[in-house]
Amino acid sequence: MSESILKKLEKTREKMIRSGIENGFSNVETIRLSKKLDQLLNTYQLQNGNEMNEYSINVDLIKH
Repeated sequence: MSESILKKLEKTREKMIRSGIENGFSNVETIRLSKKLDQLLNTYQLQNGNEMNEYSINVDLIKH
């Protein structure tokens, strides 16, 4: 599941950058894509948050 979200993230990011360059960063389409990117990032973070928490715990155990 994470892979498809990563692909959507990259595609949306590229579209947002292109829209920003071509239409301006305050353009309605650029802002829409920015909001979509935020939603995808939040989804990705929620889905992968547990993995990062486990990683952090393991790193802390190694340090001590």
